[in-house]
Amino acid sequence: MNKGAKKTLIRLVVAVPLMFAFGFALVPLYDVFCEVTGINGKVFQSEHSEDLMSDDGRSIALQFISTNNENMPWTFKPSEQVMKIETGKYHSATFYVKNTTNKRMVAQAVPSVAPSNAAAHLKKLECFCFEQQELMPGEEALLPVKLLVSNELPSNIKNIILSYTIFDITDYDDEALAHHEMDME
Repeated sequence: MNKGAKKTLIRLVVAVPLMFAFGFALVPLYDVFCEVTGINGKVFQSEHSEDLMSDDGRSIALQFISTNNENMPWTFKPSEQVMKIETGKYHSATFYVKNTTNKRMVAQAVPSVAPSNAAAHLKKLECFCFEQQELMPGEEALLPVKLLVSNELPSNIKNIILSYTIFDITDYDDEALAHHEMDME
């Protein structure tokens, strides 16, 4: 092997692990970036929501939107499309889901908030989006969201849109294996 080929090989051997490590570092960096800027409407679970509660809130509209990822056959919709709420107070809402298939499925909901600068003022205390949702064939459920909008919400924001997209995250290899094992018994 000539000297130039050796040099290239050494660079590649070093570059590939560095690129791999950089890919893993992007996830927490992206979360920090979204938290700081409010871009992408990422909402974070609140640990100190009691500090945000107040009796001198103002009325705003909270609109719920649900979307199914293209590969998700479930019925998924908010129980109420619009709620009038007060800032500085706890509010609860629910989303209806139904597994319309003949197989067990697991789903994960991903939230988004608009306008994006409202995301920093929306604190979820409980949300179905924090956990995976497993439903058996034909099973239905009401999934809870408990939230609080801070009184620090800019006064020009009179409407917040809380959108959820639900994705199928079923591990079909495990599902096929389980059915195969049951058929063998």
